[in-house]
Amino acid sequence: MPKQIDEVEFTIFDTETTGLEPDSGDRIVEIAGLRFKGQERIAAFQALVNPGREISPAAFAVNKISAQMLRDAPKMEEVAPKFLDFILGSCLCSYNAGFDLGFLNNELKLAGRPQLEGFVVVDVLKMSRRLLPSLERYPLWFVAQSLGIKSGQAHRASSDVELALGVFNRLRDMLAAKGVTDFASLTQLFAIDPRLMESLNAQRISRIQEAIELGVRLKIKYLSSSGAEVTEREVIPKEIKQENGRRYLVGYCCLRNDERTFRIDGILHLEIL
Repeated sequence: MPKQIDEVEFTIFDTETTGLEPDSGDRIVEIAGLRFKGQERIAAFQALVNPGREISPAAFAVNKISAQMLRDAPKMEEVAPKFLDFILGSCLCSYNAGFDLGFLNNELKLAGRPQLEGFVVVDVLKMSRRLLPSLERYPLWFVAQSLGIKSGQAHRASSDVELALGVFNRLRDMLAAKGVTDFASLTQLFAIDPRLMESLNAQRISRIQEAIELGVRLKIKYLSSSGAEVTEREVIPKEIKQENGRRYLVGYCCLRNDERTFRIDGILHLEIL
């Protein structure tokens, strides 16, 4: 049986920074994480970090972290190994994970350490956009509010981790209601590691091409990008096309009795009939 989402240890994490651009010298001033498995909270991590530079007025207006608060805080060279030990062996999870990963990898580089490797990273923002397609916007607090989560967003790392965890749990429950409970499907749909995604997509593309060559049908389990519904389809595959950086299966859908287009990264399961 495939490994289930609730059988995997996750670390959901968040960073607060001096600004928005690590390439322009902005640094992390706070990092927090919560390690959990299913409904069990395993451990928590939180640290202020002395960035060795000023905090921009715009960043201070958001997170209220002052230079005085950071004066005696450790440098990232001291914090990084502790955080890496904390997340070891877990699946990373973050809201707008590309932002947090960009800053974390920049800090590791400045500390003379290799960038993160061997981690699967699930983006809760990506989950929100895919499972709540009708929302007009996607800031964390707004998504949380739309899901009935009452706590406000304080823009500190630990509080944002708690809020992101609440959103993750609600979205995980939505997936379960659609019959999606396995970890492989979660990562296929919402991981941002391009190597992982490319590997999964390559496997599906290979099977689709095989079906096209054999002239046979495919049975797919598919998460739609519009209504966030999971359906099973029988498809007579016609071609694979690429558009705007995404790959699509084009084929005749026996359920809809029409030619349809399916995002390959939305195919949860595929078999040749």
